[in-house]
Amino acid sequence: MFHEVVEGSGGPASIDGEETGGGEGSEGEDGEGVAAAALLTAFETMLVEAVDEVESTGRAGVDDGTTLDPATVETIGDGDAATLTVEEAAAVLAAADGRDADAMVAELRDHLLMGMATAVLDVDTIAASIDADLTGQEVQQVLEGRAAMTLEQLAEVMAVVETRKP
Repeated sequence: MFHEVVEGSGGPASIDGEETGGGEGSEGEDGEGVAAAALLTAFETMLVEAVDEVESTGRAGVDDGTTLDPATVETIGDGDAATLTVEEAAAVLAAADGRDADAMVAELRDHLLMGMATAVLDVDTIAASIDADLTGQEVQQVLEGRAAMTLEQLAEVMAVVETRKP
């Protein structure tokens, strides 16, 4: 899912962990890091490609019969995917490749939490390092899935986590 863009396995949307400039708080002390803006752009590219895949194959949606939300598809088409929730975006990706959206979101959360452990980060440090107006408690809630997280917030959190990893 979205964490794959920093691991280099996200297809053409990969950023391969290279410094690409952008977002505040996204560079490590050595000047290298992952920019939140680059991550968000990669996420949006993944979503556009997923919508194109669904439309080109004529699939209405995922195997359980659900369909893509037209409003979500329109938001992606308008280039405003930053406001989508992670769950909405996962549903689009799941429709394109036949995976389970809930499993994709759980995998993403696991990746973020493991990254925080590797980077020795707590939620208060992340909250202080991102532009999103979230407290440490709110960061914890979005990471645990108790509150909705937008793709923009995901990009900011992921940039901090990936930049601080050893």
